[in-house]
Amino acid sequence: MGQNEQVLREFIDTVVKYYRAHGRHDLAWRREEANGYLDPYKVMVSELMLQQTQVSRVVPKYEAFLRQFPTYQELAAAELGEVLRAWQGLGYNRRAKFLWEAAKAIENRADFPQSYEGLVALPGVGPNTAGAILAYAFNTPAVFIETNIRTVYIHHFFRDAESVSDSSIRDVLEQTIDRENPREFYWALMDYGSFLKTTVRNNTQSRHYTKQSAFHGSRREVRGAVLRVLAESPTSLRQLKIKIADERLPWVLEALETEQLIGKSNGYYKLGSGTM
Repeated sequence: MGQNEQVLREFIDTVVKYYRAHGRHDLAWRREEANGYLDPYKVMVSELMLQQTQVSRVVPKYEAFLRQFPTYQELAAAELGEVLRAWQGLGYNRRAKFLWEAAKAIENRADFPQSYEGLVALPGVGPNTAGAILAYAFNTPAVFIETNIRTVYIHHFFRDAESVSDSSIRDVLEQTIDRENPREFYWALMDYGSFLKTTVRNNTQSRHYTKQSAFHGSRREVRGAVLRVLAESPTSLRQLKIKIADERLPWVLEALETEQLIGKSNGYYKLGSGTM
């Protein structure tokens, strides 16, 4: 159902005014290259890093990662263990492996995909990440929804609703998106949403909201501990048991091996799969 035109105009005006006054214009992944474009590889790096991770934690890791792997070709040529070490501190290390695999896939096709179909075919790139890359890197008016965007649209259009679906938000987003400059429109939405989240708690109104489990004492914490130890050097099971006194360690090691985030050779575990 279409929204009242005046309501839509007032909403757009609110978002744009906030962005002009308070937008995060200096974020590293919003910087244009010398040719005036945004590098799609750098956009992809930022999008995967920003999944479930705060901007303040991403900024220094993003800049350090790109110093080490400035192009997808250099990332594709690296060892997975090297990539995982560069990722340390961000968590959810499968994202690093996906990014590495995506770089290899792009190198194999010899160019960066510029279509939705080409992007979602890359490892770790789902529909929303593909939409974000299209909007930010290529200024394409793709429609995608993430947590900040949900916050904005629920606050303005579904304030008293429960179990708001992404399809309902998508309907309004399609009516309000700036089709001439979607890149800046989404930047404005993201920054306005980040601001709203400091005062508004409406995430539970989304049908797609899932509360993140506690990190302390979780299996995720054990996984992180294993990867930190192995980032220092290859380590035996006996040494791992001394450093990580948790009964879930064998199951965590098995899972990490299955995911090919770690490998084992000559009795020692190391980052990445394969032999040392």
